[in-house]
Amino acid sequence: MIESLSAVTLFTRDMTAAVRFYRKLGFEIKYGGEEAEFTSFFAGPGFLNLMLTPADKELSFWGRAIFYVRDVDACHERALAEGLEPEFPPRDAAWGERYFHIRDPDGHEISLARPLETDQV
Repeated sequence: MIESLSAVTLFTRDMTAAVRFYRKLGFEIKYGGEEAEFTSFFAGPGFLNLMLTPADKELSFWGRAIFYVRDVDACHERALAEGLEPEFPPRDAAWGERYFHIRDPDGHEISLARPLETDQV
C-alpha cells in the first residue's frame, strides 16, 4: 500500500534559472543550489528535486505538479512581484480548490492550490 509521496523530480537544462524561479515562488533549498547538478527543495513533508540534464536531451511536457499553499492569492501576488508570469489569476475550481498555474523555465507546469472551505469538500 502506498503511504505517501516523498518527492517529485524535474529535469532542468539550466539549474541557475530553475533554482532562482523556485526560490521566487517561496521554496526553500534543502540541498544543492545554483551550481549543483542536483537540488532538493522542501515541499511540506516531501521534496521537489531538480536534476541537471544535458542540453542535447529533449525535454517535453510531462504533466503537472500541484503544491498546496496556505494562501493562493498571496503566492500569486508574490510571483507577480518577483517578475514571474502565472498563466492566469487565482480561480475557484468546480472540484473544490482555489489555484493558479505557472510554468518553470523548462516548461514544467506547477500548480499552487488550496482546498476551498465548503461543506461540499
